Amino acid sequence: MEKVAKSGDGFFLTPHIYTFRIPQVEGGSYVSIKVCWSQKLPYKDGQFCLTVPFSFPTYVIPVGKKIPKREKIQLNVNSGSGTELMIQCSSHPLKELSREVRKLSFVYEAEVPAWSTSDLDFAYTATSSDLFGGVLLQSPALRDFDEREMFCLYLFPGNKQIRRVFRREVVFVVDISQSMQGLPIENVKNALLASLSKLNPQDSFNIITFNSENNLFSPSMVLATHGSILKATQWLSSNILTTDGGTNIMQPLKQAMKLLSDTSESIPLVFLITDGSVEDEREICNVVKGCLTSGGSVSPRIFTFGIGLYCNHYFLQMLAQIGRGHYDCTYNADNIELRMERLFTTASSVVLADITMNIPENLDSLELFPSRIPDLSFGSPLIMSGRYKGDFPDTIKVKGRLADMSTFIMDLKVQNAKDMSFDRILTRRQIDILTCHAWLSESKELEDKVAKISLQTSFPSEYTCLILLQTDSEKKVPEPMLLREIFNKISLPKKGDSKTQKLVSLGCLGVGFGNLTATAKNIPPGANEPKSPEGAEILVNAATNCCSLVLDRCCCMCCIQTLSYMNNQCYIVLTQLCTALACCECINCCYELCECF
Repeated sequence: MEKVAKSGDGFFLTPHIYTFRIPQVEGGSYVSIKVCWSQKLPYKDGQFCLTVPFSFPTYVIPVGKKIPKREKIQLNVNSGSGTELMIQCSSHPLKELSREVRKLSFVYEAEVPAWSTSDLDFAYTATSSDLFGGVLLQSPALRDFDEREMFCLYLFPGNKQIRRVFRREVVFVVDISQSMQGLPIENVKNALLASLSKLNPQDSFNIITFNSENNLFSPSMVLATHGSILKATQWLSSNILTTDGGTNIMQPLKQAMKLLSDTSESIPLVFLITDGSVEDEREICNVVKGCLTSGGSVSPRIFTFGIGLYCNHYFLQMLAQIGRGHYDCTYNADNIELRMERLFTTASSVVLADITMNIPENLDSLELFPSRIPDLSFGSPLIMSGRYKGDFPDTIKVKGRLADMSTFIMDLKVQNAKDMSFDRILTRRQIDILTCHAWLSESKELEDKVAKISLQTSFPSEYTCLILLQTDSEKKVPEPMLLREIFNKISLPKKGDSKTQKLVSLGCLGVGFGNLTATAKNIPPGANEPKSPEGAEILVNAATNCCSLVLDRCCCMCCIQTLSYMNNQCYIVLTQLCTALACCECINCCYELCECF
């Protein structure tokens, strides 16, 4: 949802606000809008957290005759796990309709004096005192181009107090090129210092900053004592103030891998933070892959964090997959601290490492997403998915290494899951992983495969676009479809023929594969991103700045409601007053703010 559409008819104004145009309608008409989206539930302290926008500011409430204000929320939870669910919190008074082992159903419906001003927040946990998991199977859809069966393997960390985490050796590789100046680098610095403060004295760390050149905090790893963290804080402040030059990722990554080459009884972690893309990204992936296969007893885990739209997010995802780590990003500098700290929590709370699963010999084919199994941590459950052909066994054996260096083995029960939509749950990840491999290998075959999955499931991709098709002004406009699918079903309208079908492009919702030109010119993230419609910008600016309270009370609802009770004499006086103010150009500010209303 934080991706920018390249179209004027549909536009991501902010990461959480999507604007689109509604044609002129006659008074008294009903306009119904249906919105569907997919989002990943954050996992924090053993809880899955759901947040759904459900606030309606004053300036969007219809004016005129009184209409009944009725709110309704229907929430169905299907965890997929075989353990009992416990509700941790809910922002709205949800009434429980049904409860099963892994499924819950709630409803909230009420007549309200005013529309909701708070989002829906809901959190639940799957209770267990120790590690637990399972495997879910499902047959492909009727018209699925890939006829192989689907599976999903999940593994949860359980209670924090039962298992201890691995000792950590961390190297932070931070981009301090000129484009990172200002708010991005300050937020990165704050998040980095917060991460250092969470390390134990027996953990070790180092910091590498890079632009055209590299700078090391220490020639070797340093224990995370109070004194060393204080020195790192001072070094980081002086080093970040001199941001300059370009972006060179290869050398600092090699240095980080070398610093962690002798690790044996801890989890070595490499954190790469950047806002730019470089020409040798494919070479970097291959070099890192070679370093990991020829390294020490424990391979470093690579965690990547991208800032803005100019970095190649698929390169960063691919790097994280190769390093059995995780990837995260933000397109808004204000979210850097929160997202980086969440990523570090996932990386630094590993309870089971070097995980393998026994692959049944009677399977004709098996495809894993991702292909390299990451570690299990308290910050994120392990979820693997894939396709297979053949007879899947009744149990799958999972093996890994615990923090005390002992071996952990668990048998996961396999069961069918007919009541879950795998295509809605797993497709987004599958598309991203295949796109990474298509980029790395430059495979046209993989690109076509991603496009087919996108067409089949209606999930956007880098190789498909969304459009609206209107065949008749009297008929309802169908829901957005993917461009290739539309082209296969219709003949495009001829030029100059206004009575034929009408196509409205909503653009590609992909983030692209980086911007080498913007990186070379050290353009800050977001500086040259496409601008949204002026009216929508004014609306959101008014809604988010300090003038919103004044607008709510003076320029919008209260003002219009007050005017509805005025008599003719009051209207005349008010008109004359506004005319006098307009002559003095004192009303221009109010006009700019209220123009969109």
